[in-house]
Amino acid sequence: MFPERLAAAAGHVQTHLNSALAPLGDSDVVMAMRYAAQGGKRLRAFLVLESARLHGISPEIAIWPAAAIEAMHAYSLVHDDMPCMDDDDLRRGLPTVHVQWNEAIAVLCGDALQSLAFELVTTPDCHPDPAIRRELALSLARASGAQGMVLGQAMDIAAESSLTPLTLDQITTLQKGKTGALIEWSACCGARLAGADIAPLAAYAHALGLAFQIADDILDVTGDEQTTGKRLNKDADAGKATFVSLLGLEAAKTRAAELVEQASDALSPYGAEGETLRQAAAFVISRDS
Repeated sequence: MFPERLAAAAGHVQTHLNSALAPLGDSDVVMAMRYAAQGGKRLRAFLVLESARLHGISPEIAIWPAAAIEAMHAYSLVHDDMPCMDDDDLRRGLPTVHVQWNEAIAVLCGDALQSLAFELVTTPDCHPDPAIRRELALSLARASGAQGMVLGQAMDIAAESSLTPLTLDQITTLQKGKTGALIEWSACCGARLAGADIAPLAAYAHALGLAFQIADDILDVTGDEQTTGKRLNKDADAGKATFVSLLGLEAAKTRAAELVEQASDALSPYGAEGETLRQAAAFVISRDS
């Protein structure tokens, strides 16, 4: 069953992150890093591990970029939750880092988690070929920076103060960066580790990332705060355009299902071996958190 496989992968990644953080001591910043790096579905890490399996990469190698993407994702959440951005006080059912400590620790915690992500993909244990490690780091920098996630976050912040709501095309572009860029890096990681063509997995991830965000928008309207572990209805309260507000709830659900089909079709070069990634795509729109 897919949920069990996802949970098992999450456990392996958590163990690896714990090992990476163990030598760093017990300062407030490191304690905050451990706090921020716990929990979550670990879908991005799972995509790394599964795409690596598809390309014959050993789990001992794949665990390094899998842990790296979760460190990068954790950094993004810590900063995104801060008062100067989304101003959230709850994440994964716990107080956000700036609430648990303070804003300065939250900034530094996020900075250190980002650095840790690059450390994990550039250590020789990640891959024996320095050219592969270099490509992982370069592609991760592009996915997480001003060409990817940060660009999407900046567009999201600008939209909050804009007098004109975003169009569907603009929201799609925003989410391709904010949510989709790290998902695409994760799904393509196995191909990069093997020096293989990333195109099929990039097409899969493009559809998957958009489906993921539509599912998030749906959960923001229909979900339960205790289950999701975060505050809901914030976008509607702020008057922000979302896939649900523009398409309507039922049409958004239909669009998400269509994207899952597109993601599954993109895996045709892998045949039956791609079935687990197809299950991951279906999971994205069926989850309740």
